[in-house]
Amino acid sequence: MTTHERQQYWQQQMADWQASNLSGAAFCKQHALSYHQFVYWRQKLLNDEDTPPEVKKVGFARVAPLQSPGSAAELTLSLPGGVSITGLHAGNIDLLGAILRQL
Repeated sequence: MTTHERQQYWQQQMADWQASNLSGAAFCKQHALSYHQFVYWRQKLLNDEDTPPEVKKVGFARVAPLQSPGSAAELTLSLPGGVSITGLHAGNIDLLGAILRQL
């Protein structure tokens, strides 16, 4: 199968998947597809088409300290593996969103 044929094949699989209303894993199981290849082609085909180059995600988020927290009430987010993020409050809730999108 040529590269062009492989790309056309996966474009069709992505179209079928989107029309199916199934999760990616369920679609792959139902159609005997490799989930890892499905994820690769989903990212390659759908993200490249839908996201302008200047908006594409990179591996890091810019973090800047706040001058004044604004609230004494703080939260701690504990993640699997023992990682904890402390010092979260209403003044830096956008930072929390940026952190969670990177996970």
